[in-house]
Amino acid sequence: MRKKILLLGSGELGKEFVIACQRLGQYVIAVDSYPGAPAMQVAHENEVINMLDGNELDRIVEKHQPDFIVPEIEAIRTERFYNYESDGYHVVPSAKAANYTMNRKAIRDLAADDLGLRTAPFRYAKSVEDLENGVAYCGYPCVVKPLMSSSGKGQSVIKSEEDIEHAWNYAVEGSRGDLQEVIVEGFIDFDYEITLLTVTQHNGKTLFCPPIGHRQERGDYQESWQPMPMDPVRLQEAEEMADKVTKALGGAGIWGVEFFITKDATYFSELSPRPHDTGMVTLAKTQNLNEFELHARAILGIPIPEIILLKNGASAVVLAKDESPSDPVFVGVQKVLSEVNTDVRLFGKPTTRAFRRMGVLLKSGDENTDVLTQKAKNLASQISVL
Repeated sequence: MRKKILLLGSGELGKEFVIACQRLGQYVIAVDSYPGAPAMQVAHENEVINMLDGNELDRIVEKHQPDFIVPEIEAIRTERFYNYESDGYHVVPSAKAANYTMNRKAIRDLAADDLGLRTAPFRYAKSVEDLENGVAYCGYPCVVKPLMSSSGKGQSVIKSEEDIEHAWNYAVEGSRGDLQEVIVEGFIDFDYEITLLTVTQHNGKTLFCPPIGHRQERGDYQESWQPMPMDPVRLQEAEEMADKVTKALGGAGIWGVEFFITKDATYFSELSPRPHDTGMVTLAKTQNLNEFELHARAILGIPIPEIILLKNGASAVVLAKDESPSDPVFVGVQKVLSEVNTDVRLFGKPTTRAFRRMGVLLKSGDENTDVLTQKAKNLASQISVL
């Protein structure tokens, strides 16, 4: 039962995953590009490397010879995963899934061209001139994103011709890795957007968590809530799309599948083959198993008979305002924790910068999700990061 897990990426999501694995008796080596990353603080061992250096990746895989290689970020030489799989290593959820979903171009081509999923109109661009042509195709307003990024980095909205060059520069600056290519998407006039956490199993049926609604700002999630009330027809469309794309990629684990929802249609947006930041709301014990526990069980082949919604919940991020080179101090935590059905997760990041996510406020109860989300937002705003 005890397996060795090599975790590639050691942020806050990785930290909760390590905790879930520890509770199941697993051995975890946490890897990131800087020392003291959140997941390293709870793992058995850690490594600090540049994961865009394929030789370094090869070295630590050979050194540790893990049972599972679990990628948690985008900035990895994912093409190496095919070699690891050929050598007998188990890449989570699969080498194909990790390689495709770390690059928006690969996953969008699979979804739109190969599987025929409904998406926004889109084009790719490798230069400002390409971007101008893409904007002409998609129309105003449109959204520009790096092909490799996370947490909304490099994402912006183009509203006029004057925005194009700035959007290009911003996307390139926000790109992870050395890939200078972007995707431009036509703007969907959606009513709301959801994350549908989807669990694939080695020896069990695919399961879906109750849908999670979320709000973004600067391309990054600010609040999320579960469940998101929605038309059953739209939810069924989302589940069918999620099932189709995860089957095409293969493997077991949890997937954060994002959709835009309009009155008349469901649009596939993005896919992450790992726990999703908006899914941190499940830490409020909204479900019988949170997303990190689901990921660990699916990877290890532990049966997950069902996912049950226990109560409503909401999450709101705790952000830093300024840059600090030393350990941050949190003010206001004791006050907010005097509220019933309230919890806080502080991630343990060693430094701050403007808008860096340093923690999350969790709120649960019998009230509707609109009320819980507003309460979570208000309480999170009472925590200062110094």
